[in-house]
Amino acid sequence: MAAPKQSRLGKGLDGLLARTEEPTTSQPTLRELPIDSIRPNPKQPRQHFDEDDLAELAESIRAFGVLQPVVVRPLKPGMYELVMGERRLRASERAGKTSIPAIVRHTDDDTLLRDALIENVHRSDLNPIEEAMAYEQLLGEFGCTKEELSTRIHRSRPQISNTLRLLNLPTSVQTKVAAGVLSAGHAKALLGLETPGDMEALAARIIAEGLSVRTTEELVALGRRAPAAPKAPRLPRTASAQESELSSALSDHFDTRVKVNIGRNKGKITIEFATGEDLERIMAIINGKTVSY
Repeated sequence: MAAPKQSRLGKGLDGLLARTEEPTTSQPTLRELPIDSIRPNPKQPRQHFDEDDLAELAESIRAFGVLQPVVVRPLKPGMYELVMGERRLRASERAGKTSIPAIVRHTDDDTLLRDALIENVHRSDLNPIEEAMAYEQLLGEFGCTKEELSTRIHRSRPQISNTLRLLNLPTSVQTKVAAGVLSAGHAKALLGLETPGDMEALAARIIAEGLSVRTTEELVALGRRAPAAPKAPRLPRTASAQESELSSALSDHFDTRVKVNIGRNKGKITIEFATGEDLERIMAIINGKTVSY
């Protein structure tokens, strides 16, 4: 009697992986690759990995193995570049694994890499700054449009634009947002300030005082409405020699203070009086006598 065929069910990925020489087909292949043969993708948007999450995933990999392969592309014989799955790769190293299941995509097509990056953005829990950097990379390096990005990751165009604006924050503030010290709401409010120095100062105050997003928005609005610094008071103009001479002569004539101001196109004489009777006295002088100098 022929020996019964051994079932491949229940063996997980190990039963499906090719461990033969490098395939020559251009179609994607599933293989078990040495971890040290995989180079991280320099265009990976995620820069921060939660230590507790990595530890939890490493424990799961020790118990059950890697349930979802990473995606790589060949660089040269025996070396690969990671396209998707850096979190799984890092956790596997922590778990003490020396190899990892990987889908090898034999292509240099940037369209494929763009699609993989979009999928990563859509599925990964990126912090706001990483998300903004990924959007910038997709729009600038891979020729992706905002319309396509909006459709693929289910974000509105205004959401994408507002996220991209976070890259206008000073680097020190971006670092605080990436670390989770400042929320995306705080960051977007800070963009309403005019100078990087103002943004950094208010960011420090938010952290020190535990300010809410609403309070931050109110402070930014108050800062925009703050009155301009008062202008220095104008100093009184010094009278010319002719003005001083005429003012003195008229003051003596009317027996009161008289000021003469001679302008470029017109002049002005100001005669002061104390009471109604003083005014009548001055008018009598004007009406009854000729003033001479």
